[in-house]
Parts: sequence; structure tokens; C-alpha cells
Amino acid sequence: MTRLILPDVHRFEEWRDLCTELLVEADIPHGSGLWEVDAGITEEGLAQHVIVSTRFMDASRPAPDGKVHATQFWITDDDDTLVGFLHMRHTLNDHLLDRGGHVGYGIRPTRRREGHASRALALALDALRGVGVERALVTCDDDNEASARTIISCGGVLEDVRSGTRRYWIDL
Repeated sequence: MTRLILPDVHRFEEWRDLCTELLVEADIPHGSGLWEVDAGITEEGLAQHVIVSTRFMDASRPAPDGKVHATQFWITDDDDTLVGFLHMRHTLNDHLLDRGGHVGYGIRPTRRREGHASRALALALDALRGVGVERALVTCDDDNEASARTIISCGGVLEDVRSGTRRYWIDL
């Protein structure tokens, strides 16, 4: 069963291996939250990532300038092995409305085509309902057919394509 869990400093080796596998494809893997980490893929970097992620979840504090409240998840499989990342934004700013959406996710290449992305997205949509979102925006690169199929399978309706980004809305 695919699950969403919160980042955990005790799982450094798994996190490092997941980041390393995904970094082959992108400077910053989708859904990873690594853009907030200055210390890199180190134990210190993971500790920093957990602290920053916890702050972004706390709706009782203002979000940092230009940012929104969000929850960083790790995606696990039946054996509790890390298979990906998912970043769920509770609200949208102008940039996220244009390109990023409410949910960003990435599955490690060796674990794709197993249904984890669809199940993780469905879990994120349930969590978005829980924070009061009624209509979720989920985006993907225009050339990412697999992600487009995942979004459509979860109810996504294409609104448009902007600067190489497909924008889908899902009624919750």
C-alpha cells in the first residue's frame, strides 16, 4: 500500500539514495523540497529539510515571503521503502497558479509504472480536502505523458498549457 509519511531524520540513507537516484534527471527533483536546503544531500541537509518542512506546515505562523503553507511528504511502498517525494501546497500564489499547482511529486525511476504516483496523488487530494481546498491545480511538463495520465486518472481536467506546463484542475 502506498503511503505518505512526513520526513524523518532517522531515514537519512534512504533519503540520500532516493535523492541521488532522482538527481540524475533533474537539478531539483519534483516534490522533493530540496530548493529549501542549503546543506545539500547530507545529514545536516536532511535535518535542515525537516525543520523547514515543519515550519511550512504550521498554518499558525505566516508563510515566508513569496511562499505558501505546504506539507512535504515522502512516498513509501508496501515494505515502507521510500519510492518518491510529494509536496502539497495548501494555497496558491501567482507562481504556483501559473506553473506549480497544489501538488508536485516525483517517483524514483526504478519504481515507476507501479502505481505509486496515482495512489500518492489520490492521498494528497484527500489531504487537500482536509485543509479546505475545494479545487486542486496539478501541473506537469507538457512532454510528461506519464504524469498527465496520472493526473487524468485522478480526475484532472486540462485547462491549458502555459510555457510548456500542462495545468489540470481536479474538483475535490
